[in-house]
Amino acid sequence: MTEELFRQDAYLKSCEATVTAVGEAGIVLDRTVFYPVGGGQPGDCGTLTTSDGREVRVTDTRKDKTSGAHLHVPESEDHGVQVGDTVTAAIDWERRHRLMRMHTCMHLLLAIIEGDVTGGQVGDGKGRVDFNLPDTSLDKEAIAAALNRLIEEDHPTEAQWITDEELAAQPELIRTMSVKPPSGAGKVRLMEIEGVDLQPCGGTHVARTGEIGPIEVGKIENKGRQNRRINLRFGA
Repeated sequence: MTEELFRQDAYLKSCEATVTAVGEAGIVLDRTVFYPVGGGQPGDCGTLTTSDGREVRVTDTRKDKTSGAHLHVPESEDHGVQVGDTVTAAIDWERRHRLMRMHTCMHLLLAIIEGDVTGGQVGDGKGRVDFNLPDTSLDKEAIAAALNRLIEEDHPTEAQWITDEELAAQPELIRTMSVKPPSGAGKVRLMEIEGVDLQPCGGTHVARTGEIGPIEVGKIENKGRQNRRINLRFGA
């Protein structure tokens, strides 16, 4: 298992690590600040710099479903990194921070819209959430106003942990219809936006909603008989 430092602190930009495995799928470290793709959030990009100054560009991060190891996908196969090497793992912070801002904003959207979530995707500077909303009219200007009000109120966010049994006893915490939060490890991570929202989430988030900045609501699309997609983007 790779130690997930980003779970403890989403603002960590780099760390020292040791290479534990190298294969066609990617480079495995004993610890990392790189978030692996999952939960609608893209995997981190960045660099691995060896002790002798060689820099390896990481274009994606994925998690091996069997071992739980984090696979840092190199831009080139000729990276020369070997098991036992000590590296400095550094994420593309500007990109990650944009993803954190948008991910937290999408949680605000879930607090505004009453409806089960059928899908979603965090993007760089944009995001979308799909809702099960039959026969519902959505006002994009009203949604934008509500989002920006919650952002300006600067609510703090905080991660919490509950047991699998506690989550099973509170099914109302789960908003997603298509993807269930990971369980079976004994505990589940919740993300709380104080006074606004509480739900299972393993992604990275900003510390306060004011950090998100102005948001615009883009096109609201019909994606089926009951599916309504709300597109978000950062404002000027």
